[in-house]
Amino acid sequence: MTESPHEKGVLWTGSDDGIVHITKDGGQKWTNVTPVGLKECLINAIEVSPHDPATAYIATTRYKFNDHQPGLYKTNDYGKTWSSINIGISSDAFTRVVREDDKRKDLLYCGTEKGIFISWNGGKEWSPFQLNLPLTPITDLKVHRNNLIASTSGRSLWILDDLNMIRQYKQGLDSLMLFNPSSVMLVSGYSDLDASVPDFKGAHPSRGVNPATGVVIYYQLPALKNNERVTMDIKDLSGTIIRSFSSVKDSLFVSYDGGPSAEPVLPTQKGLNRFVWNLRHATVPGVSNVYIESNYRGHKAIPGKYSISLRVNDKELKTEAIILPNPLYNTEQKTYEEYTSLMSKMEAKVTKMHHLVNVIFNKKHQLDEMIRTLQKNEKFKSLVKEAEALSESMKKWDELMVQRKSKAYDDVENFPNKFTANYMFMINQAESDIPRVNQPVLNRLAELDAQWNLLEKEATNILDTQIPAFNKKLWETGLGAIWKE
Repeated sequence: MTESPHEKGVLWTGSDDGIVHITKDGGQKWTNVTPVGLKECLINAIEVSPHDPATAYIATTRYKFNDHQPGLYKTNDYGKTWSSINIGISSDAFTRVVREDDKRKDLLYCGTEKGIFISWNGGKEWSPFQLNLPLTPITDLKVHRNNLIASTSGRSLWILDDLNMIRQYKQGLDSLMLFNPSSVMLVSGYSDLDASVPDFKGAHPSRGVNPATGVVIYYQLPALKNNERVTMDIKDLSGTIIRSFSSVKDSLFVSYDGGPSAEPVLPTQKGLNRFVWNLRHATVPGVSNVYIESNYRGHKAIPGKYSISLRVNDKELKTEAIILPNPLYNTEQKTYEEYTSLMSKMEAKVTKMHHLVNVIFNKKHQLDEMIRTLQKNEKFKSLVKEAEALSESMKKWDELMVQRKSKAYDDVENFPNKFTANYMFMINQAESDIPRVNQPVLNRLAELDAQWNLLEKEATNILDTQIPAFNKKLWETGLGAIWKE
């Protein structure tokens, strides 16, 4: 017996000798709507379309009569007329169940003695849909919370996670296409599916596999030439870029202990590609070859809508991603916005700090090379003395900002962390599974910002006053200058 999800009192029944009945008044009156010419069989499953109250499907079996042919039927008029819908299903794959997708009309899933079949056109045609599912009898199917759940005979329960891509599939897709991603919940944790191109062959033998904890983005590409690249921008509702990705590796990136990780690269294989945005803002840059025991990842984006733009040469495609709040935490949107505003400001400051450290350190290196050259000529003695004073000023500022002696985690016991390490530690402590601005962070931020105001003024003085003044003397002496950038 199956109850209509659309109309009260509409019930369908199927018997073990092949009779189908319907009632529209809660069982007071029944009408025999058995398909004309249906042989004696078992009506194994009845599915009322979630999209149309008059449409229903039945799965029949005659294997007990040694007849293994499929037996699916469809009606669009409450059973007055039926049509056979078996084209494409193996002749020896007798049918046990048929279900219609609850989001896309005419998308059907059929469970047979020889596995699962799928139809994109309401049953007119079927094709195998095994994927990595063992070839086993499918006894029932259920579409539940965007998943397809299958019960099997002897091979346990199987779940096809996230039907979003299946629902968007169309035959003859364009060679370039960006699919709408499924909504994702703001959670902590890890999944084997977080990798953009995972070597994933199914469930782990000793543990379950969680859904990806980021936005899973699928896009289809034509064959690209060697010089063609793919880029992606993710923006919030205000149009601010949250994260940017490219199919080309950053040629300037250098990996070193205690530094940031390389940015993920967009896959560019011909056909369907899968990329996972881990919900995080841009990675904070490091200081070249300086070990800082810290997390450089940007904080996670807050719940809301985000635009995704994919560019391939001169073509641009756009879609949207939705991040949902974690229902375990009663966090208001205002609290989320206060949190992301604070985290973004702190990450921007560290980015500026590390940029200045790298710039001044490189200028100091240029200056020291010049000093070694000028020391060979006695006539530049006064200029060398002035250069050495400037170099010492740059060195002292650098030593306040970063600890260059640390090379591993335990080194902090011998070589104390300096300013940016302390600032990053504060940021890491401010990030939480429950995004919220707390007073201890604000107190610590006020202390460090007061120090940064003085350090930034000193850096500005070095770059905008001391170096230009020294460069002027170099030019007057007939020598080159220290590069400003």
